[in-house]
Amino acid sequence: MPGSVKHSMLWCACGLLALGATGCATVSVGQGDGRSASALSATADEFFDPFAEPGEEMGEDQEEYDPWEPYNAVVFRFNYNLDDYVVQPVAEGYNFLTPDLVQRTISNVFHNVRFVPRFFNNVFQGKVKGAGIEISRFLINTTFGMGGLFDPATDLGLETPEEDFGQTLGFYGVGPGPYLLLPFWPSPLTVRDGFGYVVDLALDPFNYLVLPFTQVEDWPQAVTNKDTALILNWGLRIGEILNERSRNLETFQGVEEATVDLYSAVRNAYLQKRAKAIRE
Repeated sequence: MPGSVKHSMLWCACGLLALGATGCATVSVGQGDGRSASALSATADEFFDPFAEPGEEMGEDQEEYDPWEPYNAVVFRFNYNLDDYVVQPVAEGYNFLTPDLVQRTISNVFHNVRFVPRFFNNVFQGKVKGAGIEISRFLINTTFGMGGLFDPATDLGLETPEEDFGQTLGFYGVGPGPYLLLPFWPSPLTVRDGFGYVVDLALDPFNYLVLPFTQVEDWPQAVTNKDTALILNWGLRIGEILNERSRNLETFQGVEEATVDLYSAVRNAYLQKRAKAIRE
């Protein structure tokens, strides 16, 4: 496979260590989307131009604020190489062995089980319709979709944009702050989005009722052994990230050859996407 796809999902792929170690659920940044997000990945019907001039998609009041660029550029290259030599080859093998239908059902389950943060962020932004759609999707997909394996809610037209706490902060006028990349982290961030990510983790009951990353006495928890919860979290995060990387092997093929400054293209695409999500 050409090297052009390496950046498209490398942030999601590089979350193998970070997310497993914390035992925290992934959110879309994209990720998110529980459906893992990367700097240049987009929904099937949406494309965010990585070559747009700064501010072209973000609006005149938005700027690419990247005071830590020397550090970020080093991390970008590290994550890029990790994807090149480790994650992409494994994902290609996984894709060869795993049918597309199985990959889609795995994505459906992760997305379905993490509806709570999306629901609350719709509520926080006063998006009553979006909150109602999130609840309806969860109930329909959990029952008629066999626990979220399938997505009949989408077939019924029940779709709404992803919402996270970073978007909620932006909705209320909080600026993005500096652009930031982290080693092994699944997506680029801004300071605002990083704080929002932590809040979304706290909003998700999966992280303290099902596979808790901390034990609370007399708190109802599905897995009470700390080591077992950690191992299961590792397995789930690695499986989810590998599955999403496999599903996006062909995303944005050719982008790398078409741009001289890949780092800036990735940064621009991410900031465009976040600004557009806040405006929706």
